[in-house]
Amino acid sequence: MVEQHRPPTLDTSTERSIEPRLTSRSIRSFVVRNGRLTRAQQQAVEAHLPEYGIPYSETPLNLSALFNRDAPVWMEIGFGNGDALLAMAKQNPDVNLIGVEIHTPGIGQALMGIEAAQLSNVRLIQHDAMDVLQNMIAPASLAKVLLFFPDPWRKKRHHKRRIVQQEFLNTVASRLLNEGVLHCATDWADYAQWMKHEFSINPAFINTAGTGNEAVRPDWRPLTRFEQRGHRLGHEVCDLIFKLREAGS
Repeated sequence: MVEQHRPPTLDTSTERSIEPRLTSRSIRSFVVRNGRLTRAQQQAVEAHLPEYGIPYSETPLNLSALFNRDAPVWMEIGFGNGDALLAMAKQNPDVNLIGVEIHTPGIGQALMGIEAAQLSNVRLIQHDAMDVLQNMIAPASLAKVLLFFPDPWRKKRHHKRRIVQQEFLNTVASRLLNEGVLHCATDWADYAQWMKHEFSINPAFINTAGTGNEAVRPDWRPLTRFEQRGHRLGHEVCDLIFKLREAGS
């Protein structure tokens, strides 16, 4: 049974409410931080989350009903303050976008931008992305999954927390449409090599730039403030764009 969209319950402590679920999977790719929530962000959450937010559920969403139209759906995981998410929504009005982020300040900042630009093709989910993919997204539903600058978990003992692992790739593959795209970007060289290895041993994906190669940043992936800061610090950005392999190929 497919769940219809319900406005989320207003609760500015959503980030704290995630804490009890941290025991449901032993290793998480994020840490819940009590970041500072500005007055404007809090007001945006209170005023606009009911319209643009999707409450977490363990029942798959009806994406057409959610956006009141049939259109390709892209999902950005860990959208931060929403810079790329909002830019893509503006540049691609014929696409529906779902942004997944756990931190309340980022949710509030994105809501401010959505309301200011009156974007009707964006919805937000404040929850762990793996839970969202596994429980809220039906198989073969997404045209693109976007993972821009995830936490690199630099210390070797924390590498197990990196989101790009085989479980993640397999889950994304099952949720992508035929020839759907998983686009990852990082400015941490060691993590780029890690991603390349994980992709290389997963039979579900094919590198659109050729085996072992990095992709050129496509025009539709906006430069974020985080990325621009990385450029100033001399960090090289690696884009990896993989397409779901056709069945039987």
